[in-house]
Amino acid sequence: MKKDNKNAEIPYTAARRSKLLISFITLTAVGLSIFQLYSAGIQPLGLFYQRSIHLMLIMLLAILIFPAFGSNRKRGYLGWSIDCLFLTGSLMTGGYLLFYLDDIFLRAGFWSQTDILVGCIATVTVLEASRRAVGLGMTTIGAVAILYAFAGPRGELPWLGQFLPGILEHRGYNIDRVVGQLYLGQEGIFGLPLGVAATYIFIFVLFGAFLEITGAGKFFIDLAYAATGRQRGGPAKAAVIASAGMGSISGSAIANVVTTGAFTIPLMKRLGYKPHQTGGIEAAASTGGQIMPPLMGAGAFLIAEYTGVPYLEVVKVSVLPAIMYFATVYLFVHIIALKQGMQGMPRSQLPKVREVMNEGWHFLLPLGVLVWLLVMHMSPMRVGFYAVITILAVAVSRYAVWFLFIAPRQGQMVTLTSLSTMLWAGWKKLVQGLELGARNAVSVSMACAVAGIIVGIVGLTGLGLKFSSMMLAFSGGNLLLALVMVLLASLVLGMGLPVTASYIVLIVLVGPALTAEFGVPLLIAHLVVFWYSQDSNVTPPIALAGFAGAAIAGSKPMETGFQAWKFAKGLYLIPLFMVFNPEIIMGGPWQLVAWNGVIGILALAAFAAALEGYLFTRMSWLLRVSITVAIVAVFWPDFLVEAIGAAVIVLAIASNWMASRKKRGCEIKAPVNV
Repeated sequence: MKKDNKNAEIPYTAARRSKLLISFITLTAVGLSIFQLYSAGIQPLGLFYQRSIHLMLIMLLAILIFPAFGSNRKRGYLGWSIDCLFLTGSLMTGGYLLFYLDDIFLRAGFWSQTDILVGCIATVTVLEASRRAVGLGMTTIGAVAILYAFAGPRGELPWLGQFLPGILEHRGYNIDRVVGQLYLGQEGIFGLPLGVAATYIFIFVLFGAFLEITGAGKFFIDLAYAATGRQRGGPAKAAVIASAGMGSISGSAIANVVTTGAFTIPLMKRLGYKPHQTGGIEAAASTGGQIMPPLMGAGAFLIAEYTGVPYLEVVKVSVLPAIMYFATVYLFVHIIALKQGMQGMPRSQLPKVREVMNEGWHFLLPLGVLVWLLVMHMSPMRVGFYAVITILAVAVSRYAVWFLFIAPRQGQMVTLTSLSTMLWAGWKKLVQGLELGARNAVSVSMACAVAGIIVGIVGLTGLGLKFSSMMLAFSGGNLLLALVMVLLASLVLGMGLPVTASYIVLIVLVGPALTAEFGVPLLIAHLVVFWYSQDSNVTPPIALAGFAGAAIAGSKPMETGFQAWKFAKGLYLIPLFMVFNPEIIMGGPWQLVAWNGVIGILALAAFAAALEGYLFTRMSWLLRVSITVAIVAVFWPDFLVEAIGAAVIVLAIASNWMASRKKRGCEIKAPVNV
């Protein structure tokens, strides 16, 4: 009997321990969000104070949320022992700088042994937290970068330098120099990538979390359905529009897939789209959310910081390329609907625009405040703070109006009990939003911290200039070949890195060559690398957004990934158009900008039609080949060649339209002849 009681205590103790862990995660996450709001809108902090506290709390969350041996295994005593070591390392990473920052500045360049020891602990803790939150790929690249710094005749690992190709050789650095660069300076862990994550990115991720829990996601989806539901392939078109809207909320293509896809994919399947097509459409559209202003999946902030171009300017020049991308995906959807003879959904099954707007118009207010403050040239961090405050004020006001004025008319009287219930529900929503924002920021911040390690090593060893020399040598000075190399590098990096980290690593390596050697304007070079970094979401074998879509659609991951890759081909073509027609980004005479915009959209539409072999009716192979050649001509940086290419495309489209009219006429006359 005694034995039975003892066994019964085990699940009770485990449950209590699990509840305690969940409470501690919630407390840490809420504390992090409150700290970020305080430093964003009330009392800005110094660089190291802001970033060290942010990283400390982010690493605590990463260690607590992700167990050492994976989420599918119990932590056990060994797991908890390891976690306690790294939790201590997280506290030391931030706490040491907080308490001894002035002394460290006074010792600049002459570090004590304690400085070096804590720096080593911090670096190892960052790599481990990244392994758990981001994946092994990011950690491996960070570790390899550190080993590369040690390789060389004066480094900690001189023998390792013997295995480096001649162009990659360097003098090598000791542990004091490397730790000083990574932990005790402004070019490593606490460098620009983490700085952007700790200021701009987090506050907008938090804004997105509050929009999500208050129902903004459903509002945007319903609005998209109301606008497009009656058209051919309506749900698929709604998926494209809703993903563009959700791009203003979410910083993740996969998050876009699982939120909008839960609604759109089943409806697309019901309408007649094949399962792998539905997952591919949703993945391609959701990936576009990462290039959609104003947030661009945190990319706009990083591009602004690296280029020195104002954030608002980055957003403005990114609008047209984003529209071109979504127009391409939209056309793919329309062509498939035409090919398969689909019809729109009945009006009775669709929400009405007026009803949707009546119930959710208030969700447009925070976005309006956000855009207005940006136009007023307010700091993006402060804009994010006021956007969060606005969505909270709107949500509270809406619920208070319902509770005090509408509910009593429906028979729900206002009592002390109902008031306390309402306040408690509101408090839980607030905590939920604060926790969700912090959880959503963990992977991005950890990726940026390790990216800081890579950037620091690149700066220390001069690897960026060496990589640029290699790129120039391999491409033979040909810009198109250089861009193909950048694309291939982005695919390789994208297999192991998140989009943000892939962009940071790649721009540090190839950015100098694109601007200095090939003459690509700085802003365009960053936009090209950022766009190419998105392609890993939809390119097999590692098409993460495509795989997420496959899971919802119940289709094979690889088939879905290839469909996503096909629908997202604007990610390849539009950056090329930016490079060879820079006026759409850098500006110029309005006639030239308008011409480039028109021929760009025309070429992308023709590309979608040629790839599908259908527009108004089926296309012959000869017509598809001629369109492909014309698309190349449109991208050629010569006005006469562009004009000839555009004319061929227009003639081809007109020919296809006339063929469809002729076919339709024959179908109408056929019964008469019989």
